[in-house]
Amino acid sequence: MLKPLEEMTSDDYAELGLKAGLEIHQQLKTKKKLFCRCPAGLYSEKYDAEILRHMRPTLSELGEYDGTALMEFKTKKEIIYQLNKATVCTYEMDDAPPFELNEEALEIALEITLLLKCKVVSELHIARKQYLDGSIPTGFQRTTILGIDGEIPYKNRKIGITQLGLEEDACREVKDEGHFRVYKTDRLGMPLIEVVTDPQMRTPQEVAEVAQVIRLLTRATGRVNRGIGAARQDVNVSIEGGTRIEIKGVSRIPLIPLLVHNEAGRQKALLDIRHIIRSRGATPENFKAEVFDVTDIVKNTIYLPIKNATEKDTLIKCVKLPYFGGLLRYKTQPGTNFAKEISDRVRVIGCLHTIPNIIHSDTEDETISSARWQKIKRLSKFKNRDALVIVWGNEQDVETAVREITIRAEEAIVGIPQETRQALPDGTTGFERILPGPDRMYPDTDLPPIALTDAQIYAIQEKLPALPWERQKRYLKLGLEKYVIDKMLLTNRADIFDKIISELAISPKFTSEVLIEKFTHLKRKGLDVEKLTDEVILKVFEALNSKKIVRSAICLILQKWLSSKSNSINKLISKFEIIEDEKVKMLIPQLADISQIKKINDSDKQHRFLMGIVMDNLRGKAEGQIVSGLVKDYLVDSAKL
Repeated sequence: MLKPLEEMTSDDYAELGLKAGLEIHQQLKTKKKLFCRCPAGLYSEKYDAEILRHMRPTLSELGEYDGTALMEFKTKKEIIYQLNKATVCTYEMDDAPPFELNEEALEIALEITLLLKCKVVSELHIARKQYLDGSIPTGFQRTTILGIDGEIPYKNRKIGITQLGLEEDACREVKDEGHFRVYKTDRLGMPLIEVVTDPQMRTPQEVAEVAQVIRLLTRATGRVNRGIGAARQDVNVSIEGGTRIEIKGVSRIPLIPLLVHNEAGRQKALLDIRHIIRSRGATPENFKAEVFDVTDIVKNTIYLPIKNATEKDTLIKCVKLPYFGGLLRYKTQPGTNFAKEISDRVRVIGCLHTIPNIIHSDTEDETISSARWQKIKRLSKFKNRDALVIVWGNEQDVETAVREITIRAEEAIVGIPQETRQALPDGTTGFERILPGPDRMYPDTDLPPIALTDAQIYAIQEKLPALPWERQKRYLKLGLEKYVIDKMLLTNRADIFDKIISELAISPKFTSEVLIEKFTHLKRKGLDVEKLTDEVILKVFEALNSKKIVRSAICLILQKWLSSKSNSINKLISKFEIIEDEKVKMLIPQLADISQIKKINDSDKQHRFLMGIVMDNLRGKAEGQIVSGLVKDYLVDSAKL
């Protein structure tokens, strides 16, 4: 096991030979989906119909099957799609050909391609990428590459961008249990870009920081979706002697460092296991697992996971793994061991979801009785160098599980299998599927190539937003705090901020305070601040600049605009026009209750008491500092009477 993440240094990771890259998926903010005219971004838990499908692999152009497709086929899943008629059509169900590619999505994707300094391709070719997990009803995703060989700055070096692709999003998974998987189709077909970096990151922290740079860049356009699920990171990790492992669907950037660290540790542990197995004499050629039916030996056990299963006439089998004695409890990740590598395969491919789904001889305690273990060991001619794995379930699933246990053991002798792994909340990962290969891609015959003209590229290039790292430098010079700058860039308010401070005599610090802190305050009140257009925001700041309103009025005006049905910002501004000092002077005696005030002995408390009453009537219409002075003068004069 590696040292804890916080104790690791860059030298430690260099010794491991850690390499990591990113595949960042970002939804684009469009009105329609990518290859049909259904609305994009309308999520609903309601559905009008269900469709049941089974997925089967198809041959590639070279007459070969993709390994991932074959793995998914082994699971014998029944896929159920829940359809909402407002967000899905016959195209998504593969009952109609695709529409032309969404031009709005193409424009946004090209904008990000140019911001990443990629070389734009001259012609788009739509390809089909196989997905046999059921997340796309057609069994494939339509995708295309827009640019290659880009770069972004990171510290004192550049990170290469391998490519940027444009593709359709998959369904939302609702449930995956046993042989059933349920999806909602509202997200299906939404435009999505995939940004792939070169594997140039050398520490877990670098991976997260580069992901943040790309996140800021895509947000700079103001044309990408935000919120849960709108952006997802896949992280590719390998160490010296290992192989590329893809950690799939990391929803939050702060989770990345621990996931990368633990994956590096897992790969090191698997290489250690390989070394131990080989030192015992095992080779891919001489290794042979043996399988035994132990149903009669185990079926009457009091061990509940098996007892509950055997009541349903379940088959129980034992797999003997020569050379693996003691290695199933070898730690691979925090809180887990090599046995979980096997258990995950049984769960995902064998569809034996109830955990525990295996028991093994490396930890006999608290499972079946010692006497039953001894019977199984005699039956299998067990030796100390061996390990036994027991699995139970219906006949079909157990046969699949037995094959997967054998395959995973064979892979351990070779090294680290290429896998896609699921990011788990505790920073560890679990097996999801075999890593896809090139055989899953083939040309799409429904759509012709799309030529990209120089004029089209030039028109987009002319209106590119400022790069986030250039804005960061400029904002630091203006005296803004780094955390404020990051929030500004992530919330798409940088453009209106620049306009306000360049056109109006309002301080950058106050402007940023309103756009970040005050907007956050409004959001916490349940108001949708995304409805505040640049035009509305600018009008309020213009009113402040021309001294029609006071600073404290800004948040109140915007709150009322968001809460009211009226779209007239000018009317709301007029309701908060500044009350002159003379009128405030006249109002204070009308609001003050001298008899109540004189009951308060402390002059400061008198001041606070009256200020509260006056400001309840004048909030947002007079400067608090001026009102405070006038209240103080009134109290002094009243004391003389």
